[in-house]
Amino acid sequence: MSTTDILVLGGGGREHALCWKMRQSARAGRIICAPGNAGIAAVADCIDLAIADPAAVVAFAQAEGIGLVVIGPEAPLVAGVVDALRAAGIAAFGPTAAAAQLEASKGFTKDLARAAGIPTAGYRRFASAADAHHYVAVHPLPVVVKADGLASGKGVTVAESNEEGIAALADIAGPVVIEQCLEGPEASLFIITDGKSVAVWPSAQDHKRAFDDDTGPNTGGMGVVSPAPRLTPALLDRAMAEIITPTLKAMDEAGTPFTGVLYAGLMLTSDGPKLIEYNVRFGDPETQALLMRLDGDLVEILLACAEGRLAETSARWSKETAVTIVYAAMGYPGTPVAGTVIDHIEAAEALGVEVFHAGTRRTAAGALVAAGGRVLAVSALGADLGEARSLAYAAIRKIRWHGGFYRRDIGKA
Repeated sequence: MSTTDILVLGGGGREHALCWKMRQSARAGRIICAPGNAGIAAVADCIDLAIADPAAVVAFAQAEGIGLVVIGPEAPLVAGVVDALRAAGIAAFGPTAAAAQLEASKGFTKDLARAAGIPTAGYRRFASAADAHHYVAVHPLPVVVKADGLASGKGVTVAESNEEGIAALADIAGPVVIEQCLEGPEASLFIITDGKSVAVWPSAQDHKRAFDDDTGPNTGGMGVVSPAPRLTPALLDRAMAEIITPTLKAMDEAGTPFTGVLYAGLMLTSDGPKLIEYNVRFGDPETQALLMRLDGDLVEILLACAEGRLAETSARWSKETAVTIVYAAMGYPGTPVAGTVIDHIEAAEALGVEVFHAGTRRTAAGALVAAGGRVLAVSALGADLGEARSLAYAAIRKIRWHGGFYRRDIGKA
């Protein structure tokens, strides 16, 4: 079996999980990650590269004989890195810039949903935060204020008062989407597609608020359970039929067919699943939990998807439950405290978990220190939610880090 040299773009926990899983494949040749982090360095070669510069990525891939480029974060997708790679004849996993609008513009997605009859929250679009002031000031509460652009999983405020809504607008520069607040448990649904075939991946439930009991500001995610406890097979079928399939059809009819991974954030309302928003790349920290459950060959799946032959592959998924707990730096999601020392990760992993690095670096003396907001993601498998949760928390307590915090209620019933 021939091997493929792989370039992974990104440097967070998602990319660590991708590199870790691809390293297990017999198809994997060299794995290079840009920029990577201290954890990724154990399973891939980390390099400096302008990952949102299509020309720079193509030039590097050609010089190194890269056979597959896997794009982790959204910025390179929106910048057109996939378009440039495909034009150069290099296999790339991800959507084109035009298809990436599903994440790049919340307003684009809301308009598409309305035109295609996809269930979602009522909304209004505004060209600027100033234009939205009066609407937010009188809107029934709670009201959801969203920056209409890339916000790294943040940029969303669920305002319980009109004053809070106005304050949220002050932090937004650019277009705004104001939404009705939906009620119900959330779930994340992932599919991958080569534009012809669709493969449904397991669901997950993210925990967005920074603190216990779903309090505090929204973050990029503080922990995940997979599968999502309340996304039943019947609700999954409805979500595919009413949300995912019409979206893919609309994108295809617009001449911008979607390829790669489509991640739908869902609200499971009393009226059925409704679309909150789309991401056009693997979620973080959902990827860490999902890949713990994947028994198949990730390199073969992603390469086949990039080459338009997804139908030739199949993924096998563990029936076990995965729980991922994010260990974040003090100050996150505001200004995180950097440079604090982290130790005893080996003691955590000795319990049988994986500790994925999201924001770490090594000092000149070799110490592991925090270098981001979300710093580690402790991921465990168990026969059921209780077992996985207990193992994840037992492991995270082994880590010695005085500069971090984590939620203590991830996966709590």
